[in-house]
Amino acid sequence: MKVGFTLPQFHKQAFEVERAAEFARETERAGGASLWVGDRNLAAVHPRIGYGGRGSTIPVEMNPAADPFVLLGVAASATESVLLGSHVIVAPLYPPVQLARSLTTIDLISGGRLLPGFGIGWSPEEFEAAGVDFTRRGARMDELLDALEAIWTTDPAAYQGDQLSIPLHHAPLKPVRRPRPPIYLGAFSERALRRVAERGDGWLPVCTVPSWPDVDGLVQQRALIDRLARAAGREPSAIDSVLRVNMDAGASTDEVAAVIKAVRERTDIRHVMVDTMYSDESVDQSLQRASDILTAVQKG
Repeated sequence: MKVGFTLPQFHKQAFEVERAAEFARETERAGGASLWVGDRNLAAVHPRIGYGGRGSTIPVEMNPAADPFVLLGVAASATESVLLGSHVIVAPLYPPVQLARSLTTIDLISGGRLLPGFGIGWSPEEFEAAGVDFTRRGARMDELLDALEAIWTTDPAAYQGDQLSIPLHHAPLKPVRRPRPPIYLGAFSERALRRVAERGDGWLPVCTVPSWPDVDGLVQQRALIDRLARAAGREPSAIDSVLRVNMDAGASTDEVAAVIKAVRERTDIRHVMVDTMYSDESVDQSLQRASDILTAVQKG
């Protein structure tokens, strides 16, 4: 089982962002397989929709948020072998040319270790701040995937859709991996899971320890992806999965290790990433947590 960890990006760890390179190096040295970022354009004071599309509140831990692209660039230059992923970038917030440029640069710096993960987002205020129509974010995501395909695989490159228009332009700078980096997609709803099945190179599910491990739900969602993939003429085994394990405040290393063991035994998921935003308030705590979890998983 590959185990990765989030970079110091949110909550109190964001105020130690100058230690991101140190965290990346030490986590790689301890045996971590990957390093990850999330995305928070802003956390509205009076949100119309709450975290994850539910309720009407956003956790205070998300109020401070460091830039995901900068963090991945720092981690890329500080490490040699770990994968560098986003779980997830709210892709429809970004112009496709700028998104492609940032991700291509990170991939080149890292020597081809980028694992870009995208989601459509749930915060209307984030889209308002970016000048993007929140209600059409799903359709924009579909066009964005087409636009990235064009930018990453052709030169000159261009794209024309209902929402996105990119003029023909020189695009000689390409990511290391060809024809492009694998694109992973976060998904919960049937519509989003269908997008994974039809278009994704990977799926980015989520569980929370200990409040919502939901291994049964993971099994059911993955089965739906597999059925939809076959219906679309795709081989399900070509679609990878990386599970995000969010640690509740007060969660223990043993609880996380137990869930990872259950996931390994009951699913085909062989890569997890652990988010310590809620459980650890400092980079030192998060580094120790990573070491402890890696040791526990290896023993299990």
